[in-house]
Amino acid sequence: MSIDDWLGPLRGRGLVPADSLAVFVVGSAARCWDNERSDFDIYVVTASEWATETSSIMRMPLNPPRVRNEMFYDQNRRWQVTYWLVSQIEQMLAKVSWDEYDRAVFADDFLSYREELALGRLENCRPLLGDDWILKYRERLRATAFRSLVVARSLSAADNAIEDALGQMESGHMESATISARCALGHVIDTLVEARGEYGSQMPKWRPNRLRAVSPAALSFEKYWELETMRDYDPQDPGRWIREVLAICQDISSKVGLSWPGYGRPPK
Repeated sequence: MSIDDWLGPLRGRGLVPADSLAVFVVGSAARCWDNERSDFDIYVVTASEWATETSSIMRMPLNPPRVRNEMFYDQNRRWQVTYWLVSQIEQMLAKVSWDEYDRAVFADDFLSYREELALGRLENCRPLLGDDWILKYRERLRATAFRSLVVARSLSAADNAIEDALGQMESGHMESATISARCALGHVIDTLVEARGEYGSQMPKWRPNRLRAVSPAALSFEKYWELETMRDYDPQDPGRWIREVLAICQDISSKVGLSWPGYGRPPK
């Protein structure tokens, strides 16, 4: 779809405010990962709050404590338009500053699910209006502690799942150890892709796509998919598969945690 194909249905319904600073496609359609059943998700950044008789409200831990949404159907798709105030974007960036990073530990302590999703989507959105605004705020996001926060969270989650799996194996709870090992695998994949600016661990359905997008040297897609689909799992000897997964997870966690140049505060 061309920019006009995207903007036409919005403008035809009066859904692009005059004070719009940026309009961009987010989600699967922005990455060309969508299918005929996918929604079209659009973010609009405005200077003043948008409100109409057809808009709905989504509560947010911001000031004002809400964002507005519009929904309609066009081209056999459901379109969802979310309106963010530029002041709300500023608030979210402030929450992930390096000063805030020094005061806490994990991304969950900083941002809600929707806030983290919104910031992460700046990296891979499709601009429709306000290209300069998007580039400016993308660079501002990269200068924050956002990446370090989400990587640290995924590393911690992976380490916890690894410990769970080891303890469950030792006590003979092999089914639970299998589940914990699969969780550990998911978290280390999130770590790998987040370290390279591919965010969205809240949506594991796109984990294979995100891994393909970065193609890390630490793990090939073919090996990941072999493990994800449990191709070599033997119910009569689950420990072999669990130990292989955990060894790979520990190796990747160590490499990311110790050698990723962007991990932690950047050099002065």
